[in-house]
Amino acid sequence: MRTSRLFMALMASLGAALLSATPAAAQTNMKINISIAQNSHQGVAIDTFAREVEKRTGGRYKIQAFYSGSLGGERESVEAVQLGTQELTFTSTGPVPNFVPEVAILDIPFLFRDYAHARSTLDGPIGQDLLGKFPSKGIVALAWGENGFRHMTNSKRPVNSPDDLKGLKMRTMENPVHMQAYKQFGIIPTPMAFPEVFTALQQGTVDGQENPLSVITAAKFEQVQKHLSLTGHVYSPALLLMNKAAWDKLPAADKQAFSEAAKEAVKANRARVDDDERKAVADLRSKGMNVVENLDKGKFQATLGRPTPTSARSSARTTSTGSATTSNAATSLHSARGPPSGGPRRLRRAGAVPAAVILAASSAPHPPRRRRPPCATPSSPSSAG
Repeated sequence: MRTSRLFMALMASLGAALLSATPAAAQTNMKINISIAQNSHQGVAIDTFAREVEKRTGGRYKIQAFYSGSLGGERESVEAVQLGTQELTFTSTGPVPNFVPEVAILDIPFLFRDYAHARSTLDGPIGQDLLGKFPSKGIVALAWGENGFRHMTNSKRPVNSPDDLKGLKMRTMENPVHMQAYKQFGIIPTPMAFPEVFTALQQGTVDGQENPLSVITAAKFEQVQKHLSLTGHVYSPALLLMNKAAWDKLPAADKQAFSEAAKEAVKANRARVDDDERKAVADLRSKGMNVVENLDKGKFQATLGRPTPTSARSSARTTSTGSATTSNAATSLHSARGPPSGGPRRLRRAGAVPAAVILAASSAPHPPRRRRPPCATPSSPSSAG
């Protein structure tokens, strides 16, 4: 009897030890990154996403966040997600047309009136249709985030009109639509990886750059730039992207958790943009920047060949692409529904923007699929912010 009790006690102890050594559930680790600082509208987005994923999956997924371009610039990060060497990234749309050309339509200058117009368009059928273009490229776009309306800074002179831009050497994203448009302003566009921009401005390699206020403040560009002009020339969306193979491995319930986490990330991202927009101008002025707030944007649009709302309406006509029928694109640019479906060629037919800009949008090349360790130093110009 005594031997039997001793044997049972030993077995119970062994069983308890085995149970304690077995994890309750295996944890899957994934990486996500941004090219700017953690204390930013993009940092808030990926931190929120990581927290929500872990909470909604009971800790079975842990998202490790990287900041300030530590895994490379935006183009390198999108490529890493496409190749599967990195699971996730949060990026501006700057480099995305190199992978999904249809997204270039959003980079056309002066496309959106304001934040409400841009957000409702991306959250509606047009934006959702564009998200559907990603899976065939090996990427799943979980949600539209936001970078903001882009403004110009430089170290040379105040910019009050398009003529003031002539001859300025400006850092741009590696985006064919942006670069072609800026050439029409007389700017010398210089594509450059975002982590290199501060030093380039400091050393005078370039005269200026253009970015949303959230990026300008997060990057502390007031330390190396004297003049800021609130041109609002391009609305810059952002995207939360995931490798398609990694997405396909998720059970249905976990896909739902990731999707809901992405929605929460976008809410936090947009709220931070709104907060930055309210505070940034006064903050930058207090730090010594000369801010030009009241510009005649009509002059900037005229330089690009954009029609006024009146002239656009006078030439409106109805066209059809597939099952979708929309009004003339030039009219749609000024409607609450946002930009039309049908891509760059429809905008060209409407005369909404110059042929050269549309050509750039419709012929954005897809990059070669080269394998690169995710932490390698970028070997080509990269977009970011």
